[in-house]
Amino acid sequence: MGRFLFLPIILSLLWLAFLRYNGIPLSQGAKGFVWIIGVSAVVICLLAFAIWLTA
Repeated sequence: MGRFLFLPIILSLLWLAFLRYNGIPLSQGAKGFVWIIGVSAVVICLLAFAIWLTA
């Protein structure tokens, strides 16, 4: 279960690398971080529910 928490960290690092590579300031890419955290939270909750349901 703890491995799921690495999902937003890895995606955020990839997004940060993308922003740096293209020369985009973090202030313009902030909305992407919000989306990453939101979508990752939903995925983590769904997977946790699936684990609880099948336990």
